[in-house]
Amino acid sequence: MIKPSDSTAASKGDAFRGMSVTWLLDQWVERQPDKTFVIWAPFDQPARSWTYAEMAHEAKRFAAGLHARGVGGGDFVLMHHDNAPEFLGAWLGCAYVGAVPVTTNTRSVAENVAYFAELMQPAAAITQPSLAPLVCEACGPDTPMIVTGDPAADYDADALVATPLAEIFSDGPLPDLAADHTRNFAVQFTSGTTSRPKPTVWTNANALWGGKTTAMTLRLRREDVTLLYLPLFHANAQVTFFSALWAGNTVVVHPSFSASRFWDTCAAHGVTWVSMIPFAFKALSGRPVPEHKVHTLIGLAHLPEAEAEFRTRTMALWGMTETGTVAIMTDADHPGPAGTMGRPLPHYDVEVRKPDGAPAGPGEEGLLYIRGERGASLFKEYYQQPGKTEEAFDASGALDTGDIVRIDDGGWLFFVNRDKDMLRVGGENVAALEIETAILETGLIMECAVVAQRHYMLGDVPVAFVTLTDAGHALTAEELTELVLAQCRAKLADFKVPRSVFVEEDLPRSSLDRVAKAKLRDGLPKIEAD
Repeated sequence: MIKPSDSTAASKGDAFRGMSVTWLLDQWVERQPDKTFVIWAPFDQPARSWTYAEMAHEAKRFAAGLHARGVGGGDFVLMHHDNAPEFLGAWLGCAYVGAVPVTTNTRSVAENVAYFAELMQPAAAITQPSLAPLVCEACGPDTPMIVTGDPAADYDADALVATPLAEIFSDGPLPDLAADHTRNFAVQFTSGTTSRPKPTVWTNANALWGGKTTAMTLRLRREDVTLLYLPLFHANAQVTFFSALWAGNTVVVHPSFSASRFWDTCAAHGVTWVSMIPFAFKALSGRPVPEHKVHTLIGLAHLPEAEAEFRTRTMALWGMTETGTVAIMTDADHPGPAGTMGRPLPHYDVEVRKPDGAPAGPGEEGLLYIRGERGASLFKEYYQQPGKTEEAFDASGALDTGDIVRIDDGGWLFFVNRDKDMLRVGGENVAALEIETAILETGLIMECAVVAQRHYMLGDVPVAFVTLTDAGHALTAEELTELVLAQCRAKLADFKVPRSVFVEEDLPRSSLDRVAKAKLRDGLPKIEAD
């Protein structure tokens, strides 16, 4: 067991007593009202900016409009929306009336959105014109619809009953809400790789905990600026946002990730830190790097090679929606060895258990379990799913993360694989990550996902889905497949060599940084004969 060095018996949530998300924003409005808070940097229009005072004013006017329409404390507001400044105003605005935004993945199909709406019974739904028909159909005619942008651009406004966002804003009164750290703040649906997505409830303390702990570990100061291209509906983006808000930073928001615009945006706006995903590091590699002020790129592992190429430090972290923030991270001054994801942050107990339940020692792998406090350093619950909430924890109260990690001789942790990414090939355990690593070493592959295909005799056999680099695109499908398989034969045992290699334009995603492997597996027929 790896335990924090300074755990206390006091409630972690009590550290935020008398605080809330709106309290934090209002604090900065008092102290730095004219500082630029949000810069919206779209790809096809000039950038726009909001000061702290302006963003809070917009959020409050939206909240007043909700309040006038009877939306209030504890009501859910479904938000099915891509990155946009309107997202932030509505998301923060919900908190000013005590409503709870439910942010959902905009890649979800209609069936998923209908499931979200049926479970949460939202008092209102907010979406963009291009998604309005889907959301209206999923939520039904009894759910008031709020649509941002120009409705006429993407759907027949006469066919759908929806209120333009501009008509919601009001200068009317707001409810008198005490700053309550225990009040529910938001709901996000987990990726649902092994079951239907679960509604994960964060309190205000969860949001503040995530912001404070990450900001402190990064050593963020008020003059820092972050670039946020991650989808705002996702936990990673929301923790990034709260880290910037806790430290009084400026947040530059992109519609999505753009390798061609990344460094230009960093240079133009003085960006100093960015939360990254593995694909972003790969997409930026080999591109010119201008003079910049970025001191930290945060990923899933410490990457010395990326540090040399991009002339900045990298920090690593591990977290999940259920932890509300990162529970394991490298330190700004103590990066650890290459590839590590760091060490446990204070106030988390971390256990790595071998299959028999015994603690894993140096050099050994095991399942990762996390202990924290529900509603503060861990999520509060899965909404209206007490059975699923109970299943998330073992008998000792530890959260079963479903991740397999390794501990080295110095106590550093390394991500190995998802438990569900372990294949059972003819009685042998095979880690998908081992095969993916071998394939990526060819230099032909941008991204790789290895999944199990059911086999009549062997149980599972590995299959690879890949996207290509420029070098890969220069080859025929037959040439590419042969080179990939030759690499695997040279690097791996024969039973680990993929049976098939499928080239894709893009890989489906169930959340930001994880490929939706369940979708890939489900599309593969069982091999009935060789």
